[in-house]
Formats: sequence, structure tokens, C-alpha cells
Amino acid sequence: MNKFDYMAKHGFEQLVYFYDKTTGLKGITCIHDTTLGPALGGTRLWNYKSEDEATLDVMRLARGMTLKSAAAGLNLGGGKTVLIGDAETCKSEAYFRALGRFVQSLNGRYITAEDVNTTTRDMEYVSMETDYVVGLEGKSGNPSPFTALGAFYGIKASLYYRFGTDDVGKFSFAVQGAGQTGYYLIKYLLENKAKKIYFSEINPKYIERMHEEHPEVEFVDPEEIYDLDVDVFCPCALGAILNDDTIPRFKAKVIAGTANNQLLDEGRHGEALKERGILYAPDFVINAGGVINVYHELQGYNRDNVIRDVKKIYDRLLEVFRISDKDHIDSQQAAKVFALKRIETIGKIHFNYIP
Repeated sequence: MNKFDYMAKHGFEQLVYFYDKTTGLKGITCIHDTTLGPALGGTRLWNYKSEDEATLDVMRLARGMTLKSAAAGLNLGGGKTVLIGDAETCKSEAYFRALGRFVQSLNGRYITAEDVNTTTRDMEYVSMETDYVVGLEGKSGNPSPFTALGAFYGIKASLYYRFGTDDVGKFSFAVQGAGQTGYYLIKYLLENKAKKIYFSEINPKYIERMHEEHPEVEFVDPEEIYDLDVDVFCPCALGAILNDDTIPRFKAKVIAGTANNQLLDEGRHGEALKERGILYAPDFVINAGGVINVYHELQGYNRDNVIRDVKKIYDRLLEVFRISDKDHIDSQQAAKVFALKRIETIGKIHFNYIP
């Protein structure tokens, strides 16, 4: 990929490659935009097929974090780190301490946290070498329950906007992915007496856990999850699952979940969902609960304050849906209007130098 052209097109600030010869650590940190504050985004560990695949992923994720933080009303920019490797074999204390040293070298422009295939325990090792890590045990902890809680309130808002009621008990759900955020989301749906829940998952241990804890939640093959006759489809795994192949298959009238970068092509596939009459809750608005949680760690952590702010996702989504209808644009574009307006406004008040 032509990295500089992609950076120019989408307004990226910085792309940093790093390598540690002692541990074999290979990674990329991307800082998209720091207008509102330091870039914050988790560290994802994945066995990418190529460096270009890793680069595209980290850039898309970092840009999504800019929009997510802006839409959530946080004084943060967007960034992300991806590590290239096998999560089953490469992890160690030294591996993550090496990562911490690279994070520290960015001098506070980027703050990291856990993400796919990294944990709060891994972040403890990172914190031995840097001041710029959040989501630690004893502080804000695992953000997944809060990401799921925000998605739950986003689902309620979507139900209200689409059907005129946010009573979860009247609706059926298909949850794609039950490892972290999907697992907690299913628990919230069950607590609120969802009519029926299906789930798909590729990790056998997560499938077994769901069978043991919640046998009433029905497993379906991952390839069949798109075809279920349900009211709400909840993407809670990896991105790009809303595409030319899957969109025609949906019977659900609402798509709302925790996964990042759900649309393969933001413009084309957001419009395709709108044309089919499917209400789409933009991912970077509905899944902001986790970043809201770790942001409070920077402010002085109070769990009640976190929950209060996470619940605001309900009203933010209603505002995005209203913009979509008023401006005759799909909800993804409406969410970008919502987020970028805040970045532009705050950027303008920062024009004057104040030490």
C-alpha cells in the first residue's frame, strides 16, 4: 500500500514501526489525530498475513478511535498499536516490557491499553516501562464489560428509534462473537429477559463456557449467523463483516454491536444498509464504553461516574439517527458529521497560545 497517500487522504499524523531483537517484538503504532488530546487506543496482537495487512488494520483502527473519542465527548485523539505474532507463543514479561519502552518513546502523544489478544496482566508489564498505559487492574481494569454496557444502551436506543420501544424482552438477537464484549453483552440481554438469543463463536472454550453458563443461548455455525430471522444482529468479533456478501442476507432490522470497523467500505456499505431499511448503529459511537472507562482512569477513577457517562451513548445514538434522517445520509456518515463537528469546533478554540 502507498502509506503516505493513505495518510494524506485520511489526515494521519504519524506511523511508527518498531522491532525488539531480544524478544522478537514486531509492531506498528499509528497516531491519527491529536486535536482534542493525546491519542489513546489499545494494543492488538494478531498473526497478520503480511505487513501491509497489519498496517491497514492499525490505520483504520486508529482513525476509528479518533471518531470514537470525539463522539463520546472525550478530550482524546485516536491511536492504535498492532503487534504481529502468534498470541499462543510470543507473550512474555520481556515482550510486553519492550513494548512499554516503545510507547514511552512517544513521550505521551500515545496512550495504550489492552485489546484483542492482550490482557490487563500484559498491560501490567507494559506499565513497568511507561507512564502511558491505562486499563490496569486496581484502576479501571478490563474495559470489556463497559464496552458491552455501552452497546446494550445503544441497542436500546436503536430499538426505540426503529420500533418505538426499547423493551429488550420483546426482541430476538444474534450475537456474533462471545469471547469478551459479546459474552458480557449476552449477559446484559439475558438480565433484561431478551426473547431469544443466538450466538456464534470460533473459539471452542468460549462456546463451551456459554453452553455451561447459559444453555438457553443457542449456538449457530459462524457462517449461518447472518441468515437468522432475528430483530437485532450484534457484531462483536472482528471487523469488515458488513459487506457485499453479507448485507443481502440479513433479516434483522437493526445492526448494533461492539466490533470495530464493521463496514468493509464505509460509504458504500453504510448506504447499502440504509437502502435495505436496516438501522445501523455506527460502531465508533455504540462501542465507546471501553474508552470512556479508561479515560476516567486519567481523570481519577470513579465507577459510578463511568456508568453515568457510558449510559449517555443512548442519547448520542438517537442524535446520530436524527442527523441521518434530517440530512438524508446513512447513519455512518451522520456519526462522522457528529464527531468531526466537535473536533473542528474544539480545534478552533485552540488557535491562541496559552502556556
